[in-house]
Amino acid sequence: MSYNRKAVFSAACVAMFIFGIVMSILGALLPSVIEQFGLDKAMAGSLFPLMTIGMLLGSLLFGPIVDRYGYKILLIVCSTFVLAGLLMIGRATGLDLLRGAMFLIGLGGGVINGASNALVSDIYEEERGARLSLLGVFFGISAFSIPFLLGLLMKSLGYARLATLVGAAVAIPILFFLFIRFPEPKQKQGFPLKEGAKLIREAPLLLFGLMLFFESGMEMTMGGWSATFFNEALATESSRAVIYLSFFWLALMAARLLLPALLKRSQAGRLLVSFVAIAFLGTLLLLSAGEAGEALPGLMMVGFGFAAVYPIVLGFVGDRYPQLSGTAFSMVFVMALTGGSLMPWISGLLGKAYGLRMALAIVPAGLILMTLVFTLVRNKYPENKKE
Repeated sequence: MSYNRKAVFSAACVAMFIFGIVMSILGALLPSVIEQFGLDKAMAGSLFPLMTIGMLLGSLLFGPIVDRYGYKILLIVCSTFVLAGLLMIGRATGLDLLRGAMFLIGLGGGVINGASNALVSDIYEEERGARLSLLGVFFGISAFSIPFLLGLLMKSLGYARLATLVGAAVAIPILFFLFIRFPEPKQKQGFPLKEGAKLIREAPLLLFGLMLFFESGMEMTMGGWSATFFNEALATESSRAVIYLSFFWLALMAARLLLPALLKRSQAGRLLVSFVAIAFLGTLLLLSAGEAGEALPGLMMVGFGFAAVYPIVLGFVGDRYPQLSGTAFSMVFVMALTGGSLMPWISGLLGKAYGLRMALAIVPAGLILMTLVFTLVRNKYPENKKE
């Protein structure tokens, strides 16, 4: 082995920490951005597709690139994209610069997310699900801490200065990547285009991607609109609403910490269904609440329930397609981020027309559809049950 596995896993965790910033920053800043630029919900919602289009492009590109050239340069370059986008938010004086920043952050984040998951899948063949879950904890740490800190400091520093400070913090992981030796590319002699193209016709892979379509869409919808929901539907002060949002990510992180131990004791498929059921009950509690104190436990249940989907599904993908794991991950992440683009945008349109309480009903509906797709996968392709 030409690399230190613990050091490489640490690098992947640091990269996932950056992706947690990417996924949480817009939702945390959205109430302040709406106020600063005088946006309605449809205009604010348009920022989600721009960021997610960048993620889609990054997810489409990273797989063949890492299979052919490896991980190191790609992680360094795309972390720099995130850094630049955050600095642009801090300097934005109009909506155009803000939109450009969202695209650049999304592009870098899409590569970082896919590459870090594929990297861990490559180096831990014997315990993919557990290690991918542990990787997700670092996503949860940043996704929790960034909204929490922004909520505490928003009044004193303002969103623009805070975005700049978060961007400066991203420079530290970039320096760390420079000193790590990563695994060699798996396709050093050239990317096998024919084999890669065959993946497009792989029904199990497409169904896994469809599951992540719903999961990513729901996660971005909750992460992006929850603070605004607390602010508008439950009359919660903006800074406090952002702190409440941080508990969504805290619950997700706590569940990811528990998941490796649970995977050793229980079947992955059963665990997935159980966690989705918790998320579904959480959405019912959240959307029926009349005040913030009633809604917060529901929001945390949703975050807790979402936690199992990505590690378990990506474990299935890594087990089935080990030789082209980067490309296979690329495909499912493209599908996932398509959902991540569409569902928050649709929620913004529905929120403008009917209010956010009605708009967020898209989340329990998505949970039902995702469960139906998983049932189809488990029945038609039993070898993928990982049980």
